[in-house]
Amino acid sequence: MTEPVSSGGPGESGQRLDKWLWFARLTKSRTTAAAEVTGGKIKVNRVTVTKASHTIKPGDVITSRISKNIRVLRVVAPGTRRGPAPEARLLYEDLSPPPPPRSEAAPTSAWAERASGSGRPTKRERRKIDAFNGER
Repeated sequence: MTEPVSSGGPGESGQRLDKWLWFARLTKSRTTAAAEVTGGKIKVNRVTVTKASHTIKPGDVITSRISKNIRVLRVVAPGTRRGPAPEARLLYEDLSPPPPPRSEAAPTSAWAERASGSGRPTKRERRKIDAFNGER
């Protein structure tokens, strides 16, 4: 399955995947985008892509597992430059499901559940233990 390599010129409708990921601000650099693609973290139309030179076009659906979040994006347009974030959002339509709501009953952190007196002793408690053992 070989596809023509696109140079990403203004007259073409397709664009290199790594370049588009960088233009759409999904990665901080084009090198990082290429590494994510070759690492198998990007799917185009439900097929894992391993070449950064893979050509994408408007209508393709990209699934990315970059930065612990799974994002599903539909390509709306190829990029022409890496512009500000509002301009980058015009390159795709976000199809990702919303994150599950956080329940009020779930604790925000595990340490909040610890019983009083359990865990490491305080400095004052440590001094009392040392005095009891006759160490100081």
